[in-house]
Amino acid sequence: MLPVIYSEDFLLHDTGRFHPERPERLKAIVQALKAAPWASKLEWQLPTPVQERSPIDAMQQVHSLKYIESVRLLAQNGGGYLDPDTPVSPRSYDVALLAVNAWLDALERVLNTGEPAFVLARPPGHHALHSHGMGFCLFSNAAIAAHSALQKPGIQRVAILDWDVHHGNGTQALVENNPQIVYCSLHQSPAYPGTGYPEERGTYNNLLNIPMSPGSTLSEYQQAFEEKVMPFLKNFQPDILIVSAGYDANAVDPLASIELQPSDFGIFTDYCLSLTRRIVFGLEGGYDLKALASSVVATIERCLV
Repeated sequence: MLPVIYSEDFLLHDTGRFHPERPERLKAIVQALKAAPWASKLEWQLPTPVQERSPIDAMQQVHSLKYIESVRLLAQNGGGYLDPDTPVSPRSYDVALLAVNAWLDALERVLNTGEPAFVLARPPGHHALHSHGMGFCLFSNAAIAAHSALQKPGIQRVAILDWDVHHGNGTQALVENNPQIVYCSLHQSPAYPGTGYPEERGTYNNLLNIPMSPGSTLSEYQQAFEEKVMPFLKNFQPDILIVSAGYDANAVDPLASIELQPSDFGIFTDYCLSLTRRIVFGLEGGYDLKALASSVVATIERCLV
């Protein structure tokens, strides 16, 4: 059984009528997973309610309390914008905290079982910085999970792989000064947010940024995995792997220009599983509903083999 951490409350983060990061993304994925021939092998798990476990302490490992409180007040006062791309609705703060709990629940599950889990949550997180949100992201889910993992018994080294088409500038900024965390990103360049150059290596040589040219296909990605990503991760020997699983590198995605197919993400998943089965997969981007759903199906299908 593969756990999928999901709640319909994640649909309550209202980004507005024409925003690409919309609730329909999760609806499409849920529908595709429930229609898959192996649907009976999925275990749908609700995230821990915020009333039962507040994630604020975990969040303060990477975000200032002042920033966290500012998002709460913005939502409480009816909503607004953290930046022109990042709306906050009246329910967004509560939903974002529940999303953090979902990532933390997946972390617990993976550490307990030694098997993968998938976090099907929104809002995404990999652009969120210490003191402000941006790029559709409120709080840095992957970075919070990584720092939280290091507080668990026996966890000394945490790797984050980010295959979202956009560079996870927030995640990088929030882990690059920790020698126990490595961050690896494959991302389109040039593209938003304009970060993630190869020379950005981190305080402890713990960053690996791999810019991909517009029009890149599976062959270029496989070369990057085999020549750069896998040697980097294997050399680090992580106790757990966290994947910022964005699916906006699909050829049909409206926000990027990479030429991947949904099935390609199954190949990426195989690379990850060859390193360890202790993997937290967490949803980031992906804005063509059909390609997004098919890509998540491809990822989870490989974990069930």
